[in-house]
Amino acid sequence: MKQLRERGIRPALLVGFLFIVALAVAGCSTKSHAAFRFDADAFLGYLDPRTPPLQSALYLTVAISVIAQILGVILGIFAALGKMARFWPFKLIANIYIWIFRGTPLLVQLTFFYFGLGAAHVFDWSDNMILGLPAKGALEAAIVILGVNEGAYMAEIVRAGIMSVDPGQTEAAKSLGMTYRLVMSRIVLPQAARVIIPPLGNEFNNMLKTTSLISVLGVIETYNYFVTQQGLKFNPFEAYAACALWFLLMTTIWSFVQARIERRFAKGTQIDSGSRGPGFASRLMALRAPIEQ
Repeated sequence: MKQLRERGIRPALLVGFLFIVALAVAGCSTKSHAAFRFDADAFLGYLDPRTPPLQSALYLTVAISVIAQILGVILGIFAALGKMARFWPFKLIANIYIWIFRGTPLLVQLTFFYFGLGAAHVFDWSDNMILGLPAKGALEAAIVILGVNEGAYMAEIVRAGIMSVDPGQTEAAKSLGMTYRLVMSRIVLPQAARVIIPPLGNEFNNMLKTTSLISVLGVIETYNYFVTQQGLKFNPFEAYAACALWFLLMTTIWSFVQARIERRFAKGTQIDSGSRGPGFASRLMALRAPIEQ
C-alpha cells in the first residue's frame, strides 16, 4: 500500500478497479451454484434515454437539485449574516437553525417534516398548482426540506467566504458613507464569491446524489424509478448498475460545468495568471501527482 501511495495511486482507485473486475466476473460466471446471468438487453434498455418515464425521472432529479440548491444558497446567506450579526436574536436563530439541520440526518428530516407533521396535523403538504403546473405535496416537501437542510451547510460556506475578505475594505466602504446593504452587495459578497464557488459546486454535486433519499416520500426521481423497474422486471443488478451510471453521468457533466465556472471567477487571481491547478481527471477521480523523492 505504501508503494502505491509513493507512485501516486490512491487505494480508492485500486478498489474501484477491483470492483469493476468483480462485476465482470459475476456477469460472466457460469458455475452451477450461481444462477445469475447478466441480462445485457435489459441493462442497455435501462440506459436508453429515449424512454419517456426515464426522461421524466432524470429531469425531475435535476430540477429538484437546482431549485433546492438555490433555496439553500439564499437561506445560507441569511443564516451566515445572522450568525455574524451583532443583534443577538438574529444570531441565536441562525445558530439554532444551523445546529438542528447539521446535527440530524437528512433522512430523519424528510420523514419527520413530511410524515410526522402530517400525522400530527401540524402541517399537511397538500397538492398545489405552481406556475400553472400541478405539484404533488411530496414533491414540494422534498424541495423545501432539501433546500432548508442545504442552507445550514451553505451558511458556514458563505460565512467563511465573507470572513476571507479583508476587513479594511469594509471599513473603507463605511467611511465613504455606504450602507451595510451596499457594502455586502457591492464589496464583500462579489469578492467572497471566489471562495464560495468551489465548495458550492461540490455541494450541488452532492445534492444531485442526495435526491435519491426523497424516494422515501414516494417521489419518482431517478433512484425511485429504477427501484420500481427492478421490482417489475426482477433484475436488480442491471437496474441498479444502470442507476449508478446515470448518476455518474450527471455528476460528471456538472464537474465540467463547475470547472468552467471556477475558471471564470478565478480571473485576476494566481490561478488565472499561470499557476496550474489540478487537471480535470485529477479533480474527477481524486488522483494525486507522484511524490518527488
